[in-house]
Amino acid sequence: MKKFALIPYVLFLGFVILFFACNQTNKQSNSNETILKGSTSILVDETLLPIIEDQVEVFESLYSGAKIKLLAKSEAESVLALSKDTSKITVLSRELNAEELKVFESKKITPRTTVFAIDAIAFISNKRNKDTLIALQDVVDFMKGKTIANIKGLVFDNPNSSTVRYMNNLAGLKEIPSKGIFSFKTNEEVIKFVSENDGMIGIVGVNWLMQPSLKMQPIVDKINVISVKGIGKTAYFAPTQNNIAEGKYPLARDLYIINCQGYSGLGMGFASFIAGDIGQRIILKSGLLPIKMPGRTIKTRKQLENKNK
Repeated sequence: MKKFALIPYVLFLGFVILFFACNQTNKQSNSNETILKGSTSILVDETLLPIIEDQVEVFESLYSGAKIKLLAKSEAESVLALSKDTSKITVLSRELNAEELKVFESKKITPRTTVFAIDAIAFISNKRNKDTLIALQDVVDFMKGKTIANIKGLVFDNPNSSTVRYMNNLAGLKEIPSKGIFSFKTNEEVIKFVSENDGMIGIVGVNWLMQPSLKMQPIVDKINVISVKGIGKTAYFAPTQNNIAEGKYPLARDLYIINCQGYSGLGMGFASFIAGDIGQRIILKSGLLPIKMPGRTIKTRKQLENKNK
């Protein structure tokens, strides 16, 4: 009987040892990662990939001990992977909603959300299309099934993308309609398709147009960026940095980096970098709008130097 009485205590002791062993393993797995060194992966909304690639390139050049792997996904895929711990850091064009936050509350993790830029959704058309103006109301009506003379079809990057969610919300739709709507997997594919097909309107992240890769530049040269008239408005505006800053362009959106690591790792360091002076200058140069406008130092002199001396 005494032997059987010892079993609960042995099991309890084994549980305690296992708990501390797991804790120690977790600490060891994170011990090589700090805010400026180690390796991690970041999920990125595919529509935002170019600007994040620029940020990572500079971050790794400044901090040689840091290695960040970018995983380009649709918005829906990124959020799902984040909830399943496939990655603990993501870049999105929206914050996590209440239902998504509950997943992390159950894990005793409070996601750290950093807004770092203002992006825009752009409409593009084939260069042969001379009409470079479009009313947002016409796009919404087309999505609802109405016939619009100057729209042959709308082309999205991915059915699960942030651009589809944004436009569906704008049109009051729960899912992407099938009539006249086409979708691929990436923004590159959308731009290429529109460059080869007259009458199609592509819907992409504006950053893909501001800083195209060498491979994409000849294709981008074959498309027009369309100026948009907001719903209930009278003027048309292109998705320029100035128009976004002044709130004139109707399809602007905030960008966020969401860190769910739960410890001081590269997620925290990269978020601080991208929201800091250097990161904000990279955003300014890219054509997007930084959240914090980088300061400029102006030096004055009492007199000019005489170069003939």
